Amino acid sequence: MNALLVYPRYPDTFWSFRHVLKFVKKKAAFPPLGLLTVSAMLPPEWERRLADLNVAELTDEQLDWADLVFVSAMLVQGDSAREVIERCRRRGKRVVAGGPAFTTSHAAFAGVDHFVLGEAELTLPAFLRDLAAGCPQPVYVAAGFPDIAQTPAPDWRLLNFRHYATMAVQYSRGCPFDCEFCDIIVMNGRVPRTKTPAQVLRELDALYAAGGRGALFFVDDNFIGNKARVKELLPEIIRWQKAHDYPFRLFTEASLNLADDPELLSLMSAANFFRVFLGIETPCADSLRECGKTHNLGRNMGESVRIIQQHGLQVMGGFIVGFDHDPDTIFESQIRFIQQVGIVTAMVSVLTALPQTRLWHRLKAEGRLLSAASGENTDGSLNFVPRMDRERLLEGYRRIVTTLYAPRNYYRRIHTFLKTYRPTVRGKPSWEDFKALLRSMWRIGVCSKSCLLYWRLLVQTALTRFRALPIAVEMAIYGLHFQHVARHTLAPARRRHPDCDK
Repeated sequence: MNALLVYPRYPDTFWSFRHVLKFVKKKAAFPPLGLLTVSAMLPPEWERRLADLNVAELTDEQLDWADLVFVSAMLVQGDSAREVIERCRRRGKRVVAGGPAFTTSHAAFAGVDHFVLGEAELTLPAFLRDLAAGCPQPVYVAAGFPDIAQTPAPDWRLLNFRHYATMAVQYSRGCPFDCEFCDIIVMNGRVPRTKTPAQVLRELDALYAAGGRGALFFVDDNFIGNKARVKELLPEIIRWQKAHDYPFRLFTEASLNLADDPELLSLMSAANFFRVFLGIETPCADSLRECGKTHNLGRNMGESVRIIQQHGLQVMGGFIVGFDHDPDTIFESQIRFIQQVGIVTAMVSVLTALPQTRLWHRLKAEGRLLSAASGENTDGSLNFVPRMDRERLLEGYRRIVTTLYAPRNYYRRIHTFLKTYRPTVRGKPSWEDFKALLRSMWRIGVCSKSCLLYWRLLVQTALTRFRALPIAVEMAIYGLHFQHVARHTLAPARRRHPDCDK
């Protein structure tokens, strides 16, 4: 049996980092970890190939080779996934679909022969048994959540490492919190399930042996969802990193209560974590209560961010406008908070009702749903009727994005961040890092309107905080991508190339 594993194309979004990739000569930010894991679950006698459309176009030759086409996608990849499914249909290929987009919205995808929904550890074996028996069913739905201590390591043999800027592994699934707008608990539950420390180390060994180096994303829903377990894991990662001379710089997603645990922060720093994404959402307490983000209440969120950054972890923040309890001043409040705290990478989105979330069910019951969610966090779309006047909300959102990613404000946040940041990352810069620096000197230092801001940042950081220079350069490069995404959100008809913004 020939199995072709297809990963649809990402649009140009906040998280695609498409305009950063050219600085490091890569084609995609992250590998398709889910499909690589599925590949490891397929019968060993099967032939398998990977087609990542973020790296190369899908060819007819690849489709003709395949007996089965496995498609996995996030919601934001939905349009590309539909194109793949249609091409398969025209060539008479059987399609097996799974992953987040299909798990929450499989009825929106026509032409799929077999849906394998939920976590593959539970549903894929049943499909494979029925396939071998000649009676595969159209839909397989997981009942409950699997023990991921039994999950195999990703099949790294399928991957061309040269194409990817960052590698990825997974330690846990699920999140203990119950935010109304979040679909994580819909798909992965509220009880975090973890791999064993020995299992994680085997995956690091396999990734290292396959040639993985540099940035490594722990793609957990909430890395610290089970603090006791993660404190058992981190000392093992620390020993592994030290023994291998720190080949990986780690980052992940967590929750703001990370700031409450100095031991955990110290362990993450020692393990070579250098960045963490946090769902901060809003400085409005009533809106935090509305959405169930209670763990962000009763604290000075700005001080929590500073504590985390003082331990060597750059905070990337997620923010939302459009809650029912948002006051008219929310837009200025968001801007003021983000600028004052120095959250350089601030993903601000309009609230979206993702399918099957508590928010989706509430708005549906209230008759306020308008359309399906695009899955694109920062496109400025609105798929429900807000309490605030629609035009006021969208205009306020555009004002936030315009203000935050105006070059002067963006660089001001970098300087604010560097005042509290205490770099702890270990490992030697690569030749690719050096070439990225040289490219940034030309593309930003010469060809950009931000050139004076760029040189001031580099000179000041080199003279006063030399160890922070790599992350300062990285942030300057990211700024080009964020400015492009902001223009895409605000004025699609006036898009300009971000490299020579004159």
